[in-house]
This record gives sequence, C-alpha cells and structure tokens, in this order.
Amino acid sequence: MAPTKNVRTISQEAFDELVKENIDDLGMDPAEALEDAIQTLSLQGVDLSGIVKCVPGEGGIKDHPAMQCLDKLNQLNADSKDQFGGQDLVQITALLNDLSELCISNKEDSGNAAIVAKNGGIELVCLICSKIPTESRQCLVSCFKAMASLLTDVQSTESFRASGGPKIVVGILSDGIRDLDILKSGFTVVAAAASGNEVVKQSLMDLRVDELILQVLSGQTQGSIQSLYDAIRVLLTSDDNRVVASEVYGYARRFAKIGIAKALVESLHGGLSSPSLVSASIALKAVAVNDEICKSIADAGGIDVLLKCVDDSGEQRNKTVARTCCSLLSKSCTMVPFKNGFSIVGDVILELRASLAGSDSNKSAIVEKGGMDKLIKLSARFSDDPSVLQEVMAIISVLCLRSPDNATRAVEAGAGDLAIQAMQKFPAAQTLLLNNGIDKFIRKAKENHESCKDAATDALRDLGLDNYNS
Repeated sequence: MAPTKNVRTISQEAFDELVKENIDDLGMDPAEALEDAIQTLSLQGVDLSGIVKCVPGEGGIKDHPAMQCLDKLNQLNADSKDQFGGQDLVQITALLNDLSELCISNKEDSGNAAIVAKNGGIELVCLICSKIPTESRQCLVSCFKAMASLLTDVQSTESFRASGGPKIVVGILSDGIRDLDILKSGFTVVAAAASGNEVVKQSLMDLRVDELILQVLSGQTQGSIQSLYDAIRVLLTSDDNRVVASEVYGYARRFAKIGIAKALVESLHGGLSSPSLVSASIALKAVAVNDEICKSIADAGGIDVLLKCVDDSGEQRNKTVARTCCSLLSKSCTMVPFKNGFSIVGDVILELRASLAGSDSNKSAIVEKGGMDKLIKLSARFSDDPSVLQEVMAIISVLCLRSPDNATRAVEAGAGDLAIQAMQKFPAAQTLLLNNGIDKFIRKAKENHESCKDAATDALRDLGLDNYNS
C-alpha cells in the first residue's frame, strides 16, 4: 500500500483555546475570533472536520446534539455487561435512530458524522452492535443505520475495521439471512465501509462475504435488496488511491467462480418491473472482467434478457435502463494484472475490454438475435439524448470490431445514418463519438450508400477527417 498522505489535525480543546486567545489576547469579539481561527487553521492546511465550531458562551461540544446522544449511548454501554436486554434495548434503539438522523440530515458536509467519529462514535457503535441479541431485530437495524451514517471517509472506515466492524456485520448478516430489513441495512454498511478502502474490502472477502452474497441472491424470494447490489459494485471497484495494486480483479473472478454472475443474470429476469434492474446490471458489469466470465453470462441467458430490456426500455422511454443495459452489453473495463499481482500503472495502462460483446461468439449471438436492429430502433426512440446514443454507438463499435460482416450489417441496419445524424445534431459531443468509433460507420455509409455521400463527407470534415481517402 502506498504511504498515506499526512493530514494536519487539531483537537477540540486546542481549537477552543485558539478562539479564546483571539478574544483575550487580541481583543476580538467572539464571532470575529471564531472566524479568524477557522480561516487561520484552514490556510495552514489543518483538517477541521469533526470540530464543533461555535462562539464561546453559545454552547460547546458538550451541548452539541450529536454529542449528547453519544454520551447517553456511552452511559448505557458502560452500565451493561456482555449483552443488552429489556428496557436498555428500547432506549438504545431510540438513541441510535436519533444519532443516524442527526448524521444523515447533515450528510452534505459530513459535519455531525465527523464530530461523532472524532469522538469515538464508530468504536462505540461497533461495540454496542456486538452486544445486541440476534433476536432484537429492530435494534440491530437501527444500529446498522447509525453505523452506515458514520462511514463517510477513509478515516472512519479504518476506525470501523480496527473495531472489528467487518466481522461483527458479516456475523449478524449470516444470522439474519432471512430478514429483509437486516439484509438491507447490513449491506448498506458493507457498501459504505468498503468504499475507498482496499483493506476493508480484503477483510470482508477474508470473511467470505462473497459466499454470503450468493446465499442471499439464491434464496431471495421476495423484496428487493438494493444495497446488496451496491455492495457488489463497491467490493469490485478499485477506488482506494493509497493502493498501487488492487485485488478487485481477483475478487471479481472469485465472485463469478462461485456462481454470483449467474445469480445476477437471474435477478435481471424481472425486467423493467424490477426496482433493482439498474443496480443489478451495474453489479453484473463489475463482475464481468474477462472473456470467460462474459461467455458464462451469455450461456446463462444474459444476452437474451438484456436485449429484451433494451427493447422494453425503448418502448417505455426509460433512458436510465437503456444506458445501463447497453453499457453492460458493450463494455466493462478493468486493469489487467501482471502474473506477480501488480497492475500496470502510469502511462502504460492496458485495458481489458471485458464485455458481453467482447468475444466473437457473443458478438455473433447478439447479431443473430436481432441485436443490431434493436439497437438502431432504440437510438431512434432516444434520438435527442446523446447519453443513450453514446452507449448505442459503443456497443455497435464493439460488435463490429474484427468483424467486417457485422460492420456491413450495422451499416445496413442504419448505423451509418445514425452516426451522421448524431454528428449533425450533437457537434459538441464529437470527441465522445470518435472514441466510440463513429467515423468507421460514417465512412462505410459514404462508401456504400450514394444518398449518404454528401452528408458523410460533411460529417468527416467536421471531425477533421476529410483527408481520409475513401
């Protein structure tokens, strides 16, 4: 792991003392003293998150609502032994609800969450969670919600890890495998804790969270667990800038090996009526990191269900589903690890175009199932939305890569006309369109269709490719 960047911090006591010095020694009025302290420390690069910033005499940290809630939880925890029971559980549930509400309502700048975290809140909530009986369902859900509200950055997720949070959460999830509310709130914690923290991801994988995820996916008979799909996506995303070589590529292969990819395909069969269609598609894209996995997804019926979703999204004018399903069909890029486990970084980055359309067999399957026509039809329905057109051009480009026959089919289906129209309608999106290979279709249209020749020539000139010799 790369060295963590040093961040200057200050204690609440030192901050309050600086404000007091501004008043006593420099003669500032309280409001001016507070503002000066904030500006001075900010200019010095001091991290003020978790600091209660108030004018002396108007209440300090002890009067802060979040801290008052934390103090009450501390007292209840100190009075208990190994496990909470009776009236304590009622009080703890109410206080945890208050705590999560205070942190969520202030989520935009993480103010209250940072204050609680800086004062031992994460360690306390983890300890409380470990002392709640497994049958106290509502209290556990409240604890998970409070925990998730506090996990806002690497420092907080590190505190969660150091407090045994991963083991506590996975243990409760395993015991509550049939309880929808516990699963929803618990996987919300998993997603929040693993976000931006490679070490937490590893801890969760060491605890076999992948097998737990498969259990839930396989046994889920009713209800939708949005947070489960979020957890899959986060666990398989390389997002910790402290790490030179992420292990997420290996985790994705492990997910696929035990059957999570196939289980995710099954979850797509609900189509547009499923509230988790987009999240499940994004999760499946995170798993699809190599050709073997993409083929297994196709073998499990992934292409059929996605093409149906593409069709339905056009009919129902659902551009979010349209973009997501096209993206899953066309592309999912990840870094290719060396044999020694290190990834290529810097200027020499190799991308693995791990897409359902990335293998020749899958390309043929998509085209044979009418995929090209479905994509052109979809583009006609969203002709005014460049974000959808971009995804359509991306999948068509992948389908035509190393396949002259598919390229010809694409132009015959109208890809050349689509490319020209997109260029004319969205000139500001030229770079994105070029990255998706739009010039190839314009050139083919120019070569093969007399009626397109003038428009194609103009489009190529706009792209700066008018010297191309057709």
